[in-house]
Amino acid sequence: MGKKINIFMLLFSLSILFSCNTDGKKKVYTNYFQENGEIFTTSYNIKYAYSRSLKNEITDELNRFDLSLNPFKKNSIISKVNKNEPVELDSFFITVFNKSVEVSENSNGYFDITTSPLINAWGFGFQNMDSVTPELIDSLRQFVGYEKIAINDGGEIIKNDSRVQINTSAIAKGYSCDVVANLLESYGIENYMIEIGGEVSAKGVNEKGVCWRIGVDKPNDEAIFIEHELQTILSLCDKSLATSGNYRNFYVKDGKKYAHTINPKTGYPSETDILGATVIADNCITADAYATAFVAMGLDKSIKTAEGLVDVEYYFIYANEDGTFGTIYSSGFEQFFAN
Repeated sequence: MGKKINIFMLLFSLSILFSCNTDGKKKVYTNYFQENGEIFTTSYNIKYAYSRSLKNEITDELNRFDLSLNPFKKNSIISKVNKNEPVELDSFFITVFNKSVEVSENSNGYFDITTSPLINAWGFGFQNMDSVTPELIDSLRQFVGYEKIAINDGGEIIKNDSRVQINTSAIAKGYSCDVVANLLESYGIENYMIEIGGEVSAKGVNEKGVCWRIGVDKPNDEAIFIEHELQTILSLCDKSLATSGNYRNFYVKDGKKYAHTINPKTGYPSETDILGATVIADNCITADAYATAFVAMGLDKSIKTAEGLVDVEYYFIYANEDGTFGTIYSSGFEQFFAN
């Protein structure tokens, strides 16, 4: 059963903190490298302890990842799948696809990568929203459903309708953290922090010899324009963390705010009582997918689903009926609050 704390501010955008306590519990590391860049039109920040910079190796690996799962690249694997062109699937694509199916099944379809037509219609993909009608949404929903697409034993994509398309934005950033983590570990690196678009994978300790400290902001709808204020700080060792929330990624049209999380059941932007979700798991692909699923599912369904998952901890911001906000977190999440 989760623990509840009433608050009056939303949280959830991540801030990485490189200043840490100096309690002297562990060895102090000094030879840390920090790499910054961009992938999927979002920034990344990677810090690790090693004898030399791996900037080129990291860039090459992320470029390969980008060529697999970036729907805005015409020659990417995912673009060819969506256009029904012949293509050989790589391990990046297959891993994301298989994990997506797993989370879709566990969430009763609230996580679904086949929502691409709906994402585009609502202006969060290739198109700007012009005129969305109930008739349009109904017509697009016939192509939505994770069971409508599969990978056969020969490693080929099979669709039950050629108009089915996929969008992996709700899981790809998280998996890209895992991809970089695997690269660093292939060089024997045991201490690193990878942040890509707000999703985080961390292992070992930072320069001060303590777990990586991750700050959680107090955001609001205007947070992009104001200085971030931290709500709480988490301590992360050998875990991954992802967040999902509608307070940042949205747009306003004719006075109405449209959130980026699409409910596959209705075809409309999610309007559940969960306003933001942070998930901690053993890998970031899992954390990222469930954070998105929980926002679409709502509080009661999310808590029930999370109770059946292994090594998945949650922290939810939810709306009360009286207009105030509260938080609820799993019993296992408490260990990650920094002292």
